[in-house]
Amino acid sequence: MNKKIFWDITYGVYVVSSVDKNKPVGCIINTAVQLTENKIGICLNHNNYTNSVIKENKNFALTILSEKTNPNIISTFGFTSSKDKNKFEGFEYKLIDNLPVLLNSKGYIALKMVNSIELETHTFFIGEVIDGDVFNEDIPMTYKYYHDVIKGRAPKAAPTYIAPDELNEPIKNGKRFRCKVCGYIYEGNIEKEPPNFVCPVCKQPKSAFEEILYA
Repeated sequence: MNKKIFWDITYGVYVVSSVDKNKPVGCIINTAVQLTENKIGICLNHNNYTNSVIKENKNFALTILSEKTNPNIISTFGFTSSKDKNKFEGFEYKLIDNLPVLLNSKGYIALKMVNSIELETHTFFIGEVIDGDVFNEDIPMTYKYYHDVIKGRAPKAAPTYIAPDELNEPIKNGKRFRCKVCGYIYEGNIEKEPPNFVCPVCKQPKSAFEEILYA
């Protein structure tokens, strides 16, 4: 089966957030849908620390990222764990209904959890809308934009994740290197980059890249 067909389902890019005692937590998701006028559903991997926090807190917020959102937000919220660090440090955010919302975004929806369904690898949370606002007229980021423009890859916890070996992407011109952490593809010879070069998506050093050898 060609799993890339899942990438052609329309997705957005969001940060889902909550509060663990007094610490803001959050992670990147791509599955969010308006179910009814005041109900939103999101899907979150069991291994995400934010999953357990939402189950405990019973409230969560959905920050809608835009095409102008700082890429560092994606690298921080997509490829690090809230269990190990405060991801919100260094980014502008505010507490709305005691939920952390990133300001460098399109806007937000605050929700109260009303139900959850356990799937094989994920939890499907259903939330009732308690607040929401639009910050600007920026274009919301789509998953296609994330793949085609930012050249990002899905974290392993994402439902659209495809292992690098399964992609078998052709090498068109010269060398190509893949970040072993986030899957970002570097076109050209990365060895010519300076020692302080980092992955533009997950900020890993040059040593985190491996050359794609198959044709």
